[in-house]
This record gives sequence, structure tokens and C-alpha cells, in this order.
Amino acid sequence: MYESFFGLRERPFDLTPNPRFIYLSGCHLEALSVVHYGIVGRKGITLVVGEAGTGKTTVIRTALEAVAQPTARCVYLSNPTLSRAEFYEFLAASFGLTVEAGGSKARFLLEFERLLIQRNKVGDLTALVIDEAQSLSLELLEEVRLLANLETLTDKLLPVVMAGQPELAELLERPELRQLKQRVALRADLAPLGARQVAAYVAGRIRKAGGDPLSVFTKEAIVLIHKVSGGIPRTISVVCDNAMLAGFAAAVKPVGSDLVAEVSRDFRLRAAPVTPDSGHRGNERSLDDAHGGPWRVDRPSGTDRPAGGPPATAHPGTEARR
Repeated sequence: MYESFFGLRERPFDLTPNPRFIYLSGCHLEALSVVHYGIVGRKGITLVVGEAGTGKTTVIRTALEAVAQPTARCVYLSNPTLSRAEFYEFLAASFGLTVEAGGSKARFLLEFERLLIQRNKVGDLTALVIDEAQSLSLELLEEVRLLANLETLTDKLLPVVMAGQPELAELLERPELRQLKQRVALRADLAPLGARQVAAYVAGRIRKAGGDPLSVFTKEAIVLIHKVSGGIPRTISVVCDNAMLAGFAAAVKPVGSDLVAEVSRDFRLRAAPVTPDSGHRGNERSLDDAHGGPWRVDRPSGTDRPAGGPPATAHPGTEARR
């Protein structure tokens, strides 16, 4: 609707996990590397944890696109609120097993292990990726652990990636899931974006849609977007999309902080408290092309890290990621 008004080829802030629009902060780049390594390195269980909207699904989709090849078979489960019978029915169909395997766990295990061994012998990649994994029941979490146990003397046969909100990490602290936690070989945590990263995220998406960031948002609008979104990429996209729609309706460009504030009120978003700099203008930093933006934004101390958040780490007691 507003594309031609802002000089765009397409909408830059749709909520689909399009890898073409991915913005890699430090922690997102680490998470992408971890997921890729977990799959191609057959590392057992890889965990990706982040608040809703921080980009877990986009990271996973991008990693799956990177490993895509004719012989690879990576099954992606986006809605794991299934019974155990439904879970095995889904896996049997997705991995091309017989109808009988979908109705019997014993039959499934016989066929599935035979398939994994055959594929491993010829070097074919096989993986299971579970999104929204905080929704897995305790029963299914145990089934995932047992599937991840399938192995030869030298190789894990089924690398598993589980991505979920912080509740997933809390689940793994339960005593009855200690065996599953011990099998987590790699873990990455996604953090909200800092002020400069928000500017880079917005500018990068506008550029990929064919536009000029300076003609779409003012600096003051970007600063307020950071505050009201809390640095959550999904919320940033929602605010930007609606602010641009409001700008189009009012025939105003670039979009200023007044329209962003109006959208924030509509969505009941409140500005998160931001720690100010020491007050010296010298702490205001330019956003060059390497960091994605033409605006100059204040960088409050402690709100933006070079690496973008907590680094991805190997789980204690397991092999460290290289």
C-alpha cells in the first residue's frame, strides 16, 4: 500500500521469517553459526533460547537454507503441541517411512534407525529441528532425548535443534529432565537489540526493499522505536510497518517520532527506561554502512554490546564449540 510513496519495491517489515531480510547482530550471528555447526557436525542436541520475537525462527530458517542440498533431509516441526502418537505419525511421514511406522512406535524405531544408519554410511545429512520447543510436553521431551541417543560408535545419527523461549531453559532445570539437559552439546542465547543495532536493523530492511532510510524515518523516530520496542525485532517491525502506514495516510515523510508515538499508544507500548550517556556529545556515534544506518543515535552506556548479547556457548560438561 505505502511502497510507492516511500520509493520501495516491497514492504520491508513483514513478519514472515524471510532469510533475505535477516539482520545479524553479534548474538544472532553466533546463534546461526551454532545451529549450522550443530546440524552439519552432528552434535546431538543444540539449544537456541530467546524471548518471543527475538529472531529464533529466522535464524533457524536461515541455517536450514544454508545446509539445504538434494541429499539432506532436515525435518522442521513448528507446532510441537502434539500427543506422542501424533509426534511419531508426523516424523514417520516427514522422513518418508511407511504408514505402519506412523501407527506403531516399535515399527517406527526399527525403520527409522535403519534409515539413519543407511544415510550416515553414505554421508547424507539428517536432522530434526523443533521450533517453539517450550511447548513440548514432558513426555515428548523425553522422546526427543531418546531419539537424540541414536548413534553409532563414532557418530550421532540424528542431530536435534530445539528453539524456544526462556521457559524452555527453565524446563530443562527440572530434576526429571536432567538427562536431557546433559545431552545439550551447544547453546545460543538471543538478546534484544541495542540502540545502534535497532538503527541498523531498520536501515538494512529498508535498503533491501529498495529504499533510502533517511527518506523513511527521522533520527528521533528511530530513537523512539528503540525505546518502545525494547529492542525486540518483531516489535520493531510492527511499529515500523504501522508508522509507515500512518505516514502514508498523512502524506508525511520521513516518518517522525510523533507518528511512532501514536502507533505506540495504539499498541499499548511504553518506552523502556534507557540509561543515558555521561552527557558528553562525544558519546553520540555515527552509524556507518558497516553498521547499517545513516542516522546518528545516542548510544546509552550498557545498552548496546559489540557482540549483541550473550555469546553462544557449549553446555557445561560438553565439548566446547570451535
